[in-house]
Amino acid sequence: MFAALRNTDRSWGAPAKLLHWVIAALIFNQFVLGWLAVTWRLSPTKIELYVWHKSFGILILTLVLVRIVWRLLNRAPALPPDTPRAERIAAGVSHALLYVLMIVIPLSGWVINSAGGIPFRVFRLFPLPSIAAADKGVEAIAKQVHFALFLVLALVLAVHIAAALRHHFIKRNDVLVRMLPGKGLRP
Repeated sequence: MFAALRNTDRSWGAPAKLLHWVIAALIFNQFVLGWLAVTWRLSPTKIELYVWHKSFGILILTLVLVRIVWRLLNRAPALPPDTPRAERIAAGVSHALLYVLMIVIPLSGWVINSAGGIPFRVFRLFPLPSIAAADKGVEAIAKQVHFALFLVLALVLAVHIAAALRHHFIKRNDVLVRMLPGKGLRP
């Protein structure tokens, strides 16, 4: 049973898979919630959309930090031996960029909220402390940064998904399969 928890040379363990897919689902949820919150007319519904968007952002930040700790304690499965050096480098860079974006985007949202001087309770349960002084100029810049980072994340995720599909359908290796839920490949 414990072997299924840890990563191996050939597959990700259950915690890594769970964190990967939960965070992925939350990120795609954020795309929808963020778009709805921005475009919705001023109303109680718009406020609720922002409450959920901000709350899920903090949840993603928390889960990503947990994922990083788990990743530091567990080696990643090896790439297939025939993976060219350039692809290995690209995979490392793109994964590092994904982690940076999954941290910086929620932080920029937190700055938006703080600089806007808006008290906030995550999932309406506990207060989120301010990390910036109330300042409309900082809020405006943080909004632009938040949106720009979202666009970069969308691009990097598109490349990430395309690479996983390429490994599965064109290269016909196990890179995608070993991250799928279930037993996966074991040594």
